[in-house]
Amino acid sequence: MPGRDRPRAIVVGAGPVGLTAAHELARRGVPVRLVDAAPGPAPTSRAVAVHPRTLETFAQMGLVDDLLARGRRNRAFTMYSGGRRLVRLEADYATMPTSHPYTLIVPQTDTEAVLRRAVARLGVGIEWGVRLTGFEQDEDGVSVRLRRADGAHESVRTSWLVGCDGGHSTVRKQLGLELVGESSEAWMLCDAPVATDLPPDTIYWTHTGGHALMMVPYARDGHWRLLDTAPEPERGTAHLAAKLSRGLGREVRVGEPEWTSVFTFQQRMVRRMHDGRVFVAGDAAHVHSPASGQGMNTGVQEAYNLAWKLAQVDRGHAGRGLLDTYSEERVPIGEALLGSTRTATFLVQLKNLFASAALPLVLGLVRSVPALRRAVQRKVLGGMSGLRIAYPGSRLTTAAQRRHLTGTGNAAASATVPAPGPAPGRRITEAHVHHPSSPGCRALHEELRDPRWTLLHVAGGPGTDDGTAAASLDAALRYGAWLSVRTVTGTRTDGPAPLADPDARLRSALGLAPGSWLLARPDGYVAARGEDLSRAALDRALAPLGLDARHAPSVTAQALDVRGGPAES
Repeated sequence: MPGRDRPRAIVVGAGPVGLTAAHELARRGVPVRLVDAAPGPAPTSRAVAVHPRTLETFAQMGLVDDLLARGRRNRAFTMYSGGRRLVRLEADYATMPTSHPYTLIVPQTDTEAVLRRAVARLGVGIEWGVRLTGFEQDEDGVSVRLRRADGAHESVRTSWLVGCDGGHSTVRKQLGLELVGESSEAWMLCDAPVATDLPPDTIYWTHTGGHALMMVPYARDGHWRLLDTAPEPERGTAHLAAKLSRGLGREVRVGEPEWTSVFTFQQRMVRRMHDGRVFVAGDAAHVHSPASGQGMNTGVQEAYNLAWKLAQVDRGHAGRGLLDTYSEERVPIGEALLGSTRTATFLVQLKNLFASAALPLVLGLVRSVPALRRAVQRKVLGGMSGLRIAYPGSRLTTAAQRRHLTGTGNAAASATVPAPGPAPGRRITEAHVHHPSSPGCRALHEELRDPRWTLLHVAGGPGTDDGTAAASLDAALRYGAWLSVRTVTGTRTDGPAPLADPDARLRSALGLAPGSWLLARPDGYVAARGEDLSRAALDRALAPLGLDARHAPSVTAQALDVRGGPAES
C-alpha cells in the first residue's frame, strides 16, 4: 500500500469527508494513510442531498458522472398544510449559473462507494477497524498512536493529521477545540417504500397542524427518505402513514423501513479548525440540524479546501502560513451555516402557532406574485446550493488590477469600471461558462480538473506587444509544477499551452480582453485578475503563498508539455 510505512499524512475517518481529503491529497502526490475505527463501510445513509457547489467539486475531482448515474435530480420543493397544497417552488438558478442546476438525491452509501473506488484507483487503501487513540505533535511532525481491532497497538510518525472522525471526534477533543452552540430536539429519519400518487419530481413538506414531515424521493422507484419532526417510532409505520396522509390530503402507505434513526441533533461548531500540523473537518468541526442537508456538503468542500493547501505546503510550493487560511476561510462559512440551518429547522418544524396559522396566507401570496416567488426561490436556493460561498476577504484574494492610461481626456483616466466576469474571491464558474457546445467553455471545465492553480491569459493588449506572452512563459517555467498556464486564444497562438476559444464565448464570460489575465485557485475560486499580465503583477497575486523566489521550483522549456505543466516521465 503506497504510503503505508511512511505516510506524509494520516486521515482519520473514511466517510465522505475523509475520503475526499485522502483523494485530493493522493491526487496531488502526497502519500496518505486512511484509517477508520468502524469494521467497514456504513450500511445506512444519513446524508442524501448533494447540492450544486458540491457537484462542481466532484466534477473537479473527476467523479461527478459516476455519482449522477446513481441519483435523482431534484428541481422543486412543494409545501402542503392540512391536506392542501400551498405552493410549489421550482429551482431557479438564473442568477447563479452552474453546470448542475439541481440537488442530487443520492444515498450517502452510494456517495461513499464512488469515493472509495476513486481513492483505490489512486492506491489508497482503507484500514478498517483501526482506531486513533492519541497523538503528540512538534514542529517537525505528528506522532500518532493507533489500535487495531485485534488489540494490537502501533505508533507511526507523519507530517500531518486530518481528523474527519465525526461528531465525537477524538482529534478535536485531544486538540481541546470546544464545540460552541446549543442542543436541539429529537427527529426521526427513515428510508422506506412509500405508496402514493404524488409524482417523485419534488421534495414534499407538509404541516399537520402540530408539526411537520418531509418526503424526499430516491432514484429507486417507490423508495423515499422520510423525516418526522415529532417522532413516535413505537407507534409504527401505520401511524407515520396516517400523519403523512392527513398533511398531504391523500392516502399514503409506508412499508417496512430499511432503517430508522431517532436522534437529538445539535447546533455547534469550533472557532478554529487547526492547531499546528493537526486539522479537523466535517462533523468533527461542526454538528447541526439536517434540515437543509448541509452537513456532508460543507464537509466535502472543507476537505477539498484543506487538501490542496496541505499538499502545496507539503511539497514545498508554499509557506506554512497558507494553512492558516483554512480556518480563516472556513470558520465564517460554518458560522453562516449554523444560522441558515437554525432558520431551516424553524421552518421545517413550524411549531409556532402564529406562524402555522399565517403560513397559508404567506405562501398564497408567494404563489400568486411571480416576482416574489422567484425571489423566494432564489433566496432558498442560494442558501442551500453553496453557489454563493465566496472568499473576498481572504488573504489569498487580491483586488483586481486595473490598467492606468496616460494622455488626455478619457484616455488619461484610470479604468474604474470593472470588467465583466467573476471578481476575485468568487468562483470562476459563476460566469456563464456552462455551454457544452462552446469549445472554450468545455476546455475550461477540463482545465478545472487539473489539481494545480490555473493562470488564464489573453495575448496582446494596448502597448504590450509580446509582453503577456513573455510573462506567461516565465510563469510556466518558474511555477509549472503547481501552476497551469493557459493562453486563451481564438485562431492563433501567442503563448504557452493554448486553450482554444474560437467563438470567444469564454473570453466574453470571464471578461478577458487582449492582455488581461485571471488566476484561479485549485478549488476554482478566482484569486486575482488584471488587465496587464507581467511578472510583477503575478508576483503580487502569488505573494500570499509565501514563496521564496530564490528557491522557487522551476522547469525548463523542454520539460513543459502542451498544457504548460511538467511533462510526465
